[in-house]
Amino acid sequence: MNLHDLIEKTVAGLGCDLVDIEQSPRGRVLRLFIDKPDKAGGVDVEDCAQVSNQLTRVLAVENVDYDRLEVSSPGLDRVLKKVVDFEKFVGSSINLRLRLPMNGRRNFNGVLQRVQDGKICLTIDTGEVELELVNVDKARLVPQFDRK
Repeated sequence: MNLHDLIEKTVAGLGCDLVDIEQSPRGRVLRLFIDKPDKAGGVDVEDCAQVSNQLTRVLAVENVDYDRLEVSSPGLDRVLKKVVDFEKFVGSSINLRLRLPMNGRRNFNGVLQRVQDGKICLTIDTGEVELELVNVDKARLVPQFDRK
């Protein structure tokens, strides 16, 4: 079992979703972002500690060599990677970067309208645009703040 699958299985077993994994260049730091969508307010410090404690034991048993494990919430500007992430946040403002340019453009900011047939539809400043999900390099939510 590869490291990603091992971590995802362990996190899921604790009732959390694995949002993203970041590894330092030499794999010395493992940084995990987890969520608990069915919990009001999302993931909290206790959830992060529980996942960290369990993963520390699992990684020791599996002889995974690392120096530091960090577990946190995905934050307001959470990354969108999986199709279910995009589906969950339809109607939200996102910022994304394409692997290969489309019409000479790689960066898009807009409101996610729908996810269908391996494509996402965004409303941007010039209208609607459809982008292939396989061409998305990075995508993040744009935090929205109430200004009162």
